[in-house]
Amino acid sequence: MNRTYPGNERRERMRIVSLNVGLPRTIFWKNREVTTGIFKEAVKGPVALRRFNLDGDRQADLENHGGKVKAVYAYPSEHYESWGNELPEMKLPWGVFGENLTTEGLREESAHIGDQFRIGTAVVLVTQPRLPCYKLGLRFGRDDIVKRFLESKRSGIYFSVVEEGLINTGDAIVPLHVEQNGVTVADINRAYVNARENIPVMRRALELKALPPGFRSHFREQLTSLGDDYSVE
Repeated sequence: MNRTYPGNERRERMRIVSLNVGLPRTIFWKNREVTTGIFKEAVKGPVALRRFNLDGDRQADLENHGGKVKAVYAYPSEHYESWGNELPEMKLPWGVFGENLTTEGLREESAHIGDQFRIGTAVVLVTQPRLPCYKLGLRFGRDDIVKRFLESKRSGIYFSVVEEGLINTGDAIVPLHVEQNGVTVADINRAYVNARENIPVMRRALELKALPPGFRSHFREQLTSLGDDYSVE
């Protein structure tokens, strides 16, 4: 059952600031060739959002990126100020974190696993936070960004696509449904980084059908290692 989404009174502030896409490219890094789709550039819309990605966007490593539960990646524009303060020597254009959607007004603290939103004529569903890999270090030209990104908990939000459609810069992010269990992307981040202090969150998260298998397996293993006897089919 749907219910009022927290922040509905500020709905006009939840919008797409930039649409960013990119095709895989091969670069030479640390004495080897690496093919990556992390380099995104802002484009003019509208752009078709399909089940596995935006038109004009592809992932190089389909085992760890893209796919049904990570079809589109959003990153809050509000985080750019924090990163700018921490990395004053770097230029940070929209899309530098590899996000497809640079957003305004939607953060990890207010996005629940299983929430649905309409953007343009498409409908998306929140699935998980982003866990950084070494290619973020490649994009930034520094290895420490991977650890800093994870510890910052400024993860951004992955969506699956419920209904394909056209999206554009400036489109509102309109809440359609809030998952009743109320586990936010920020909760998942905290539990992933510090399992011992977040046992109740992991237990609640395992009840969510929208939570992808990778996180479910990780949380089960963490609960077992901490002596928690919780199990779920």
